[in-house]
Amino acid sequence: MQAIIMAAGRSTRTYPLTLTRPKPLLPVMGDSLLAWQLRALCPIVDEVILVVGYRGAMIRDRFGDRFDTIRLRYVEQVEQRGTGHAVLQCRGLTDPDFLVLNGDDLYDPADLRRLAGTERAALAREVADPRPYGIYETEPDGRVLRLVEKPTEIFSRLANIGAYRLGAEIFDLLEHAPVSPRGEIELTDAVQSLARQRPFYALPAEGYWIPIGYPWHLLDANRFWLDHFLEPSIHGDISPRAEIHGPVYIGPGTVARAGTVIEGPAWIGPDCRIGPNCWIRPYTTLGRGCVVGHASEVKESVFLDGARAPHQNYVGDSIVGEGVNLGCGTITANLRHDEAAIRSMVQGTLVDTGRKKLGAVIGDGVHTGINTSIYPGRKLWPGVTTSPGAVVDRDIQVSDPD
Repeated sequence: MQAIIMAAGRSTRTYPLTLTRPKPLLPVMGDSLLAWQLRALCPIVDEVILVVGYRGAMIRDRFGDRFDTIRLRYVEQVEQRGTGHAVLQCRGLTDPDFLVLNGDDLYDPADLRRLAGTERAALAREVADPRPYGIYETEPDGRVLRLVEKPTEIFSRLANIGAYRLGAEIFDLLEHAPVSPRGEIELTDAVQSLARQRPFYALPAEGYWIPIGYPWHLLDANRFWLDHFLEPSIHGDISPRAEIHGPVYIGPGTVARAGTVIEGPAWIGPDCRIGPNCWIRPYTTLGRGCVVGHASEVKESVFLDGARAPHQNYVGDSIVGEGVNLGCGTITANLRHDEAAIRSMVQGTLVDTGRKKLGAVIGDGVHTGINTSIYPGRKLWPGVTTSPGAVVDRDIQVSDPD
């Protein structure tokens, strides 16, 4: 069986992290979203067609033509004109039946197996607020009556979560699908047409589903992975005067010096330098070659490869990009004085993150000056620098790298 994974989008909602990489390469506990998705598909499919576009060469370079038992084929979506347009690029390359998945969501392998065993269906999940998704209206047996993308009227809480079992007939429907108000060809419009022609079912997802819509969702994904999939083991050079509590993975080549305290669940990649006299708190993941140095404290954060908090830093509920260096005394605030939910600016609009605690989202290559203080929910674009003593009370943006 085959699967199509849609991995071409630019994903402006996850800026600044996706200014320098496609969203499917964002990390979860030491590997990328796409790698975890491919692992979930390994027992189910023997070939995956990856629809790439924005920074697609990074995906090709990372994965090549094979992942474990799965052959990989690449199709380029030169213009990102929607999910339906992405699938349409695969016409003539698929088997009669195939799966289609969003490239930035994490699905339970058991649900994908159930989906693969159906005729025509899509995974669905009851959610509190279905407006960011397509939503289904169904018969009692799950047969789809209608599917509406990003509805203004809430007629159901059954959300479309972007995983489908389709057939070759979808391509003709996509050819004739209307262009949406956003100027895109939506896969959901073709699915709605298909449901009018033949039985099509909303299959309730029974396992996990973790969508990555905003940067802070990466913290949720890492937390879930650490709770459910962490395989503790200790490698590297660990000082006898370091303390490790709870489930922790430490990769080869990592050095943990005296006075280091690591509380699991935590995942620390290879070739990191930890300590002396630092505290890594639960639900932290560090990529390859990271530094958490003297008197630094890291709590429930994600460090991409080569990120550094080398001395007297506090990093809480934050995402720190590749190659970032936090100057001595740089602090990320992660809690409002009134303890209200933190809001963060996305595409010019303040978005309620739903999180009581959220620190900074720091793009690749940022260097902060000593004693920089960053307000909760603020973002720094790739390559930004701050002056000594700077107070970051709003996003610091620069032009897109492209």
